[in-house]
Amino acid sequence: MAEQPVRPWTNSEIADIFDRIGDLVEISEKEGPFQVRAYHRAADNIRHLDGDIVRIWQEGALEEIPGVGKAIAKKIDELMRTGRLHFLEELEKEVPPGVLDMLQIPGVGPKKARLFWKSLGITSIEELKKAAEAGKLRTLPGMGAKSEAKILEGIAILQSLPDRIPLGEARPLAERMIEQLRELDEEVVEKISLAGSARRWRETVGDLDILVASTTPGPVMDKFSSLPEVAEVMLKGETKTSVRLHNGLQVDLRVLEPKRWGTGLQYFTGSKAHNIALRNLALDQGWSLSEYALKRVDTGQEKLCPTEEEVYETLGLPWIPPELREDRGEIKAAMEGKLPRLLKLSDLRGDLHSHTTWSDGSHTIEQMAEAARSRGFSYLAITDHSTGLGVVSGVGESELEEQRRIVDELNSRWSDFRLLLGVEVEVMADGSLALSDEVLSRLDVVIAAVHSGLNQDRDTLTGRAISALRNPHVDILAHPTGRLLGKRKGGDFDMEAIFREAAKLGKVIEVNSSPWRLDLNDVLVRRAVELGVKISIDSDAHKPSGFDDLIYGVKTARRGWVEPENVINTWPLDKVIAWLERRG
Repeated sequence: MAEQPVRPWTNSEIADIFDRIGDLVEISEKEGPFQVRAYHRAADNIRHLDGDIVRIWQEGALEEIPGVGKAIAKKIDELMRTGRLHFLEELEKEVPPGVLDMLQIPGVGPKKARLFWKSLGITSIEELKKAAEAGKLRTLPGMGAKSEAKILEGIAILQSLPDRIPLGEARPLAERMIEQLRELDEEVVEKISLAGSARRWRETVGDLDILVASTTPGPVMDKFSSLPEVAEVMLKGETKTSVRLHNGLQVDLRVLEPKRWGTGLQYFTGSKAHNIALRNLALDQGWSLSEYALKRVDTGQEKLCPTEEEVYETLGLPWIPPELREDRGEIKAAMEGKLPRLLKLSDLRGDLHSHTTWSDGSHTIEQMAEAARSRGFSYLAITDHSTGLGVVSGVGESELEEQRRIVDELNSRWSDFRLLLGVEVEVMADGSLALSDEVLSRLDVVIAAVHSGLNQDRDTLTGRAISALRNPHVDILAHPTGRLLGKRKGGDFDMEAIFREAAKLGKVIEVNSSPWRLDLNDVLVRRAVELGVKISIDSDAHKPSGFDDLIYGVKTARRGWVEPENVINTWPLDKVIAWLERRG
């Protein structure tokens, strides 16, 4: 059996550690710029690995990862074997933790954090806020009144972000824990499910809930509390155990009697508002609904429901998918037989947004195409970033001509799959596009995106997006608000105006499936469809495994009541081609 790490590290966790090291080294000036870049490069490559870092360590192949030399490989090995890293611990002793916290503020990097710390003795975000309000930052080298105001604005944005973590971070942890619990005998674990907001695929979660149906809860609790993901057992009882994971997330496990599984799963899935509405409906029909059973109000007689379907059926309703349970009209729609025929992952026939080594992706055009083809897709659009973004290398006219030659050659090999050549073109500060109309006209698909200047005022930002939509060569507006979950709220766009313009022009708005974006969100995508806008659900994949993120986009769309006919990449290839050629 392969050697096991002391805890089940993920790629993201290891990458975060090396980003932390890079930041600490730069703040402390312990090493030079070359080493700082090396740590961040290693972090980026580890984060975007297509394989599992633990497996690569087990195979002794760490140094085959680009940017991971002997020194960094040795540090990863120490983490795997001990769960700790002496070098990181020593760095953390030198830099107050609050100084590193300042890096969460938009516009504050390691150099500024060091400046505030060393010049003014500031060691926390709260101290920084007070210094800025007192006008003390503007006296520092390279700072001024405008810079000081931006620091205050960034702190306000940071403090307004919810104290929740992205679903894309929480759900894989939960799924891994569930798989380990499934290792118990089927007689012990009869049923198991996620519950709470994670089961509803809400974009962020405050904690996780796992339910198990079992008549022998003891072995389940023992197994759960000893899982390698668990850092601390907070509470251990006969029917409920609460633990805290290494990343600080709380997970609650509840064991239910199998005969009460349906009402328990319905109750603990929520949402609270949906449950209240459902309980009121039950009362209207003479039932009291709890996590244990449906009970006749007049006689007290219990009706046990081993399945959720029975709960809803007893109340005269079809089963309501968890994604819809937010009290946004789903119970009324169910009563009237008008629940939407929700989109499924299997409805998607292609992906219209992906990246390769030509910009900031980690795999070649051919590798991305083969990965999409192996997933049963009929088509894939290669849409590398254009020049003009600044933070990544991009494609211009000559690069797109070379990409066209590669795409044409690859398409000649397949009869069951088609590569489309496109671009994710940058929308500049004045609303113009980073590539000329002549260049854009030669592409199969054009996605426009606003990446920079997201702090501009509402009218300016909205004008930029609408200007891009009015370009005759633009087909899709990508990740429209520009948000990053837990890090950036996104721009203050007038989405209503953007949706109405897109509907009028026949342009498509994207639901970006990256778990860190989910942009459009569920509420906005529902409104877009109500206004007649067509949607594309795209992976924005930067590596083959990025296509797996499409489930997040699909679930977000389901939360927005989206049906397959509203999504253009549920269309067969010939219909997509015909739609794209309308601008020809």
